[in-house]
Amino acid sequence: MRAMPYDLVIIGSGPGGYSAAVRAGQYGLKTALIEKDPKLGGTCLHVGCIPTKALLHTAEVWQHFVHSADEGIECENPRLNYPRVIDRKNKIVAKHAKGVEFLMRKNKVDWLKGYGTVRGPGQVELREEGGGVRILDTKNILLATGSAARMLPGLEADSQSILTNVEILDLTAVPKTLGIIGAGAVGVEFASIFQRFGTRVTLLEMLPRIVPVEDEEISRELERVFKRSGIRVETGARVENVRRADGCVRFSAALATGKQEDFEVEKLLVAVGRKPNTENLGLERTRVELERGFVKVDADQRTAEPGIYAIGDIVAGTPQLAHVAAMEGMVAVAHIAGMPARPVNKDRIPGVTYTEPGIGSVGLTEAQARAANFKVKVGKFPMAANSRATILGSHDGFVKVVADERYGEILGVHIIGPSGFELIGEAVAAMEAEATIETMRSAIHAHPTLYEALGEAFNAVYGLAINA
Repeated sequence: MRAMPYDLVIIGSGPGGYSAAVRAGQYGLKTALIEKDPKLGGTCLHVGCIPTKALLHTAEVWQHFVHSADEGIECENPRLNYPRVIDRKNKIVAKHAKGVEFLMRKNKVDWLKGYGTVRGPGQVELREEGGGVRILDTKNILLATGSAARMLPGLEADSQSILTNVEILDLTAVPKTLGIIGAGAVGVEFASIFQRFGTRVTLLEMLPRIVPVEDEEISRELERVFKRSGIRVETGARVENVRRADGCVRFSAALATGKQEDFEVEKLLVAVGRKPNTENLGLERTRVELERGFVKVDADQRTAEPGIYAIGDIVAGTPQLAHVAAMEGMVAVAHIAGMPARPVNKDRIPGVTYTEPGIGSVGLTEAQARAANFKVKVGKFPMAANSRATILGSHDGFVKVVADERYGEILGVHIIGPSGFELIGEAVAAMEAEATIETMRSAIHAHPTLYEALGEAFNAVYGLAINA
């Protein structure tokens, strides 16, 4: 064993870890990035955000081919070559993994291959791929180990029938039937993908509504569109007795109606949330505090152990989103380097879900704003009245603005509609800049664009929308 001095050792190379490593290199910190997997990029790049969105894009393109006659384009008997779809997805992932490697070289970050654990304050143990062990001395440690899919008690995922977000990405054929347990972002995105590919999808959620973190009207609209498209949606459903049988998966569910129903599907996706990867990290050797497995941090991402920071999916109290991890990494590294940084504002974190129609949201829902005793005014504008949405043939959804009546403060913006996950950017910028409803009403929105719908929704707060 030999000691190697670093300013910062980062454990985990997902968006939070590698972004923090780049920023540390830019600040001139001698930095090491430890990754246990063969490639850099973490869950988001390899089995999460990027491959999922690649499949969602292909599903959108396929939908255009299936309905090409609506555009005046004759395209008889289009054929989906699913192995080629997976190959394209893999190439996108590989390209960006190489890009992360390049960023490490460019910013003089040492990529250390192996499993990292905290040996104690200022020391990290690296168990290398070949079996060797090294002790790294470092002034600071940044934990960025991410999360893993939760599984129902008594079940294990496999590559054949019971799947998580990992296994479903490598299916070699489109299943005829797919059951999905859990209607958060992961569940609804895969429902949206495979329904468009021709799968008969059943989506089951234990809570009273799908995408339960969103504004209630967003949940209702997505459920309406899903049901119209042929997806069976059952909320308030408790799944029981899951078992593999005869090349399929069988289970029963207690439905909200009080009825017990048996189901049989070719594949079953379990999408019931994610657990933080904080086990076997050596945290018991430190003063780092955990809450249900999540690491407690302050506004600078510091743990209770001086010199140890945590970011991303393992952090208590912030959503498990790649862009949150990356920003938390910026905050932590700035604090380490003595540079200015603004802590993450939880009310300014955008949430995006890439269903069709797409969802984007930031800030308080209407119910949350009322519960916080704001005097609420709501502006709402339907996508059906937006000319660009008509051109795209995507009329579902709306933009909803939640505002404080007294000062015109923008409390939250909630979008469901074409490219809703892109449109939310204007609302995030407006809220970060503390713009008021009046400011956004005065901002000229280009015509014809989808983002005109935001301008109309801001005007609708005062009943002054033009096209609705």
